[in-house]
Amino acid sequence: MTPSRLFVALLLLTPACLSAQKPPADATVVAAKRSASQRLLADTARWREAAMAIWGFAEVGYKEVRSAALLADMLGKEGFRVDRGVAGIPTAFVATYGSGSPVIGILAEYDALPGLSQQAVAEKRPVSDGKPGHGCGHHLFGTASVAAGIALRHEMERNGWKGTVKVFGCPAEEGGSGKVYMVREGLFKDVDVALHWHPGSENSVAVDGALANKSAKFRFYGRSAHAAMAPEQGRSALDAVEAMDHMVNLMREHVPQDTRIHYVITSGGKAPNVIPDFAEVYYYVRHPDKRSVMEIFDRVVKAAEGAALGTETTMKYEVIGGTHDLLINRSLAEAMQPNLVLAGGVVYSPEEEAFATKVQATLTGKVPAIATAAAISPIAEPKGASPGSTDVGDVSYTLPTVGFGTATWVPGTPAHSWQAVACGGTSIGVKGMMSAAKALANMGIDLLTQPAIIARAKEEFVRSKGDYRYTPLLGDRKPALDYRD
Repeated sequence: MTPSRLFVALLLLTPACLSAQKPPADATVVAAKRSASQRLLADTARWREAAMAIWGFAEVGYKEVRSAALLADMLGKEGFRVDRGVAGIPTAFVATYGSGSPVIGILAEYDALPGLSQQAVAEKRPVSDGKPGHGCGHHLFGTASVAAGIALRHEMERNGWKGTVKVFGCPAEEGGSGKVYMVREGLFKDVDVALHWHPGSENSVAVDGALANKSAKFRFYGRSAHAAMAPEQGRSALDAVEAMDHMVNLMREHVPQDTRIHYVITSGGKAPNVIPDFAEVYYYVRHPDKRSVMEIFDRVVKAAEGAALGTETTMKYEVIGGTHDLLINRSLAEAMQPNLVLAGGVVYSPEEEAFATKVQATLTGKVPAIATAAAISPIAEPKGASPGSTDVGDVSYTLPTVGFGTATWVPGTPAHSWQAVACGGTSIGVKGMMSAAKALANMGIDLLTQPAIIARAKEEFVRSKGDYRYTPLLGDRKPALDYRD
């Protein structure tokens, strides 16, 4: 920060902020960021080992027993108080260091995706067919967040700074809505700002929202019979699923065009000559507006009810997850940008470039230049909601939140692909992870030492949220711990 910008920042401080903690000299902040980055880089082997262990565990939502324990144990050994099994979730935790204000939250994820097993090679080659894999890079996500939290803890101690760092171990982001239960439990109520990041194929601060999402499993119950000898005595639960799917597909013409509806039949019977007495279909409904998601989801329920009526079966449904759209905090995004620039992008070695060239040959469409992994995208104007969903959205409606992405994957690599799993198991993924850890630590240092940033973020948060009163889209259901069964 230049002297003139520092003077303006001081003018913006409220008396309460000034009395809480006087910002240190600019040189102190610069030195702290340098120290944190040096510590992180010196411990790269440690963080690589942790990330690769979680990459190998590849545990799906609410089953991340070893992954959560590894990260929580690392924090515990570094002086954090670790509360495990929070919000009724065995694999969720909150690790706390320090006391008083400000309270900085860092989100960590570590769940894998089903069916994406892949070796760290530039061709499709599963470790084990049908097994999970880290197609969204959450092994890197969780590890970088923990590393950043520990780096901040050391800088707080070294500089005598007051404040609290909380690392939130957040399971089941992939459809399980783990953070929603943590928000509902009040675990974020005393946090001033939440930081998050995500693996990706470029380095940029998030300024676009996300799609709100509500998901459910629809279960139909019929009557079994021999499909050839006595079909009239049967009532097919699979027919009901297919009827529902057909009606929902017809409905696509009559919903807003930015709606996304996806489904997979998770149970459809066991043998062609046995009329299925049970069938199940798993649905996601997404839209940029949370209210629209609720309305469209209710129409999907009506299609399920109609399918049951028409096939003389019965239907029950279970809401599995529900997440809000992402409330962007522009002032925090602008504060994050220089910290991501300071952390730097990913520069490939000749061996990594050769690997990247092979990966890009497996991708479709136009792919960015490999060198873009080293660049930091300038902060952009919002373009609207991104096509994905995240339970970070619920955190963002609870307190000011900011996120970014780093190039842990070869440029052009899509998430939830075997290519993403492969990249995440290589030095390319580790380099992107370390950039993320440095950026998180940099931002954390600014938040601990410059209360004006938090004050502006809170003012924007109040304006952006308006009169909306947060209500979880998944209602009062207990965590769906068995949703991956």
